Amino acid sequence: MAGTMPHAIFIETGLDGGATVAAYAAELPGCATFGTEPDDVAGRMPARVTAFTAWLRAGGEQVPAFIGDNWYEVERAAATPAAVGLRRAAFSLDDLSPSDAEFAAWMRWLELAREELATALDESEPDGARLAAVADQDLALATELGAQAGELPDDPVDRLYAARDLLSDALADAGPSRDGVRRALRLAIADDLRLADALRGGER
Repeated sequence: MAGTMPHAIFIETGLDGGATVAAYAAELPGCATFGTEPDDVAGRMPARVTAFTAWLRAGGEQVPAFIGDNWYEVERAAATPAAVGLRRAAFSLDDLSPSDAEFAAWMRWLELAREELATALDESEPDGARLAAVADQDLALATELGAQAGELPDDPVDRLYAARDLLSDALADAGPSRDGVRRALRLAIADDLRLADALRGGER
């Protein structure tokens, strides 16, 4: 039955100073691949979905099995410069509020991603520039959800953890019906997993 079930991919351009393209699995917030060419990141999505769902199951989550490998691009948008972080791309699906059950599950996925990143930080030498980029992005997402950001620590690791906590609290306060929640969860999970992989010498 391979290839018989179509699954949507969103493509985001303009990351890492314009050099990087991301592909996101519409049905799995946080499941993403990164590279330099849209066709390349889209082509790697079936393998990424397999790895992502296995990772979730290992963390105790119940996720559906995906039939077929027909993942195709349905929408493309660009990240744009912003005062803090990037103004990351938004897609049509991001406008749909998750159900209470989906929101609870995706918040657990975010916590699993944060645990993955914490483990990677403990196992590696921190990359200050990468940590700063993710901290700034979390700060930007939290601010978009209405959080009031105070002074963050100067140390890159402490700053990352402070920004992550701010975003987690903003998401919890916002709940599933707030505009931007689905998008923030999608991006935060994907960015944490990407950074964890990069710290271990890989790239998603």
